Amino acid sequence: MSSRPTGPTLSSEALDPRRRRCLYRAWHRGTREMDLVMGPFADAHLPDLTDAELDEFEELIETPDRDLFSWLTGELPTPEAYDRPVWRRLAQFHTHLKPSNF
Repeated sequence: MSSRPTGPTLSSEALDPRRRRCLYRAWHRGTREMDLVMGPFADAHLPDLTDAELDEFEELIETPDRDLFSWLTGELPTPEAYDRPVWRRLAQFHTHLKPSNF
């Protein structure tokens, strides 16, 4: 059984309306794979994002899942217009190193 969250762990009660919308959208992307990419990142970082960072996150939320997934997996390079601090934080958040014995 996985310990990875399958839904929000961050309560939206203390969030302003803009962050509440972002939290909802991060967990309701359209594909479950991207829910599990965007949602945990939003849970961990959404309360602390500056307004400028929130702008970047909202742009990522509007980006099609297939594009985000292709950039995240390295299938396609991240376009310069999206290769900004919040995208790099999101990608780093989901970088997993394989064990050293492999």
